Amino acid sequence: MTIYTPHTSDIMHVLNDVTGFGDAIEQGVFGDLDVDTIEAVLQEAGKFAAEIVAPLNQVGDVQGAKLEDGKVTMPDGWTEAYTQWAQAGWNGLYMPEDIGGQGLPLTMNIAIQDMMNAASMSFAICSTLTQGVADALQKHGSDMLKQQFLPKVVSGEWTGTMNLTEPQAGSDLALLRAKAERHDDDTYKITGTKIFITYGDHEMTDNIIHLVLARLPDAPEGTRGISLFAVPKYLVNEDGTLGARNDVKCLKLEEKLGIHASVTAVMAYGEDEGAIGYLVGEENRGLNCMFTMMNQARLLVGVQGIGVAERATQQAIAYAQERKQGNRPGGKETVAIIEHPDIRRMLFTMKSLTNAARAICLATGLATDLSEKSPDEETRAKNANLVALLTPIAKAFSTDVGVEVASLGIQVHGGMGYMEETGAAQHYRDARIAPIYEGTNGIQAIDLVGRKLPMEGAGVIGDFISELRQTAQDVMAINDPQLGRMGYRINGAVDALEEATDWLLQNGGDQPDLALAGATPYLRLFGLTTGGTYLARGALKALKAQENDKAPVASRIALARFFAENQLPQAHGLSSIIRGGGAFVEFDANDIAVA
Repeated sequence: MTIYTPHTSDIMHVLNDVTGFGDAIEQGVFGDLDVDTIEAVLQEAGKFAAEIVAPLNQVGDVQGAKLEDGKVTMPDGWTEAYTQWAQAGWNGLYMPEDIGGQGLPLTMNIAIQDMMNAASMSFAICSTLTQGVADALQKHGSDMLKQQFLPKVVSGEWTGTMNLTEPQAGSDLALLRAKAERHDDDTYKITGTKIFITYGDHEMTDNIIHLVLARLPDAPEGTRGISLFAVPKYLVNEDGTLGARNDVKCLKLEEKLGIHASVTAVMAYGEDEGAIGYLVGEENRGLNCMFTMMNQARLLVGVQGIGVAERATQQAIAYAQERKQGNRPGGKETVAIIEHPDIRRMLFTMKSLTNAARAICLATGLATDLSEKSPDEETRAKNANLVALLTPIAKAFSTDVGVEVASLGIQVHGGMGYMEETGAAQHYRDARIAPIYEGTNGIQAIDLVGRKLPMEGAGVIGDFISELRQTAQDVMAINDPQLGRMGYRINGAVDALEEATDWLLQNGGDQPDLALAGATPYLRLFGLTTGGTYLARGALKALKAQENDKAPVASRIALARFFAENQLPQAHGLSSIIRGGGAFVEFDANDIAVA
């Protein structure tokens, strides 16, 4: 069984020294919240993750969720752990107090989900969806839904799901066929089949609230004709007690590469008399409501990538410290493999990529908080734009990192990494889904290039690049030998990002295929440059740390320098691909088949 150690020190470093979360606290943005309280909450969350959740990770992988006699059974210990999660109040941590939450910042929830996903991605996914349902109901639900459904979803007493995908409609929601018919009592009859529904059925809680996209008979064509409905597994009486079973069935559980303990269900609505649903928001504006859930879900999926990367990194480091093989040049004694330069290269790559992605996700979380809670209108507007810009990066770059780091973890283990008994392979299998769901990473790249770069006449991306360049100049100005060529590498990466950005803005309209062909390399360039810059900010703070903080100071500087000198040189190559590599779109599509 792989061991997980809570990484609260790394998280606190990013919060305080990279994102500016500590500054926001000092400015009173979050009321009387203080750094000591934050650290105490993170310590408790880490303890829960390590002691309650982490031991279940391999159990869940081996046993998996099962559909038996019409009921979904969870692996040993799963229900008990979830009950403890909900009763401890973790689910509603960042929800407003007036609906049963604790009112802490979203940034804190991201930090906690980081640890929960490191403990077990399969476990943490359930709360990710439930929290998203709570957000959607809070912002778009009717008074009835807010009174009868919302409190129990916030507390985690009930879980929630998101139902978009159908067999004929993957990412193209315009092809949805699920139907909704109006009833005189303000309810709707929902019919249709949905696939890939995470935690679509289980017995861990008394009820499940499904958010289902469906189309009314007189709805316009395409995505403009989609409505959103809350469909409970069990109907709810006026007094809040549970009534009859709704016409909602789990037909099948998918056999998956990884996250075996996470239920992935085929759900049938209305096979008998029709499932009763309640409109969320307005008719034909379901996507507007669903995106409230999806945008935060995309950020939290990015956090899944970070969590798995953290667990894989911890395991690889521990193995490399214990496994003895080979000797150093000129030496005769067998040494731990961590002494070999190529192993150290892989471990530095794993840890620096993980921390770079963590910084991006936490920065996006803080921007979300500031966009909603800052007393200054201009600050709120600026951070809302920043959230829009960074969300596709947080989702796609971080989940790519999760897969890359987990793969390197297997490599560090050598042949034993390919064996299931070490647990290293599970991290890779679990991580592989994250670049696919909540909008594939290719879709995130298209969103970034097509929608986010032109925001405010390209002013948002322009301001962001200027901030990155300022950090590069700050590093170069210090000229500390410990930083090596960090400042120059960051500045060069910013040059490459700016060059590629200008090309996309100038040519995207006239040559859309070329721009879209370069979208994924552009997102990678953006993520590397941003992540490397954020690590450098942490290194600058580390240089100013007190003498009694020597060890973490050295580690943080080393990680930032390694990233700058080993990852950022890719920037100019990526820029070249973006500006010219898309010429393949001129070839006939049939050429791929015969090449």
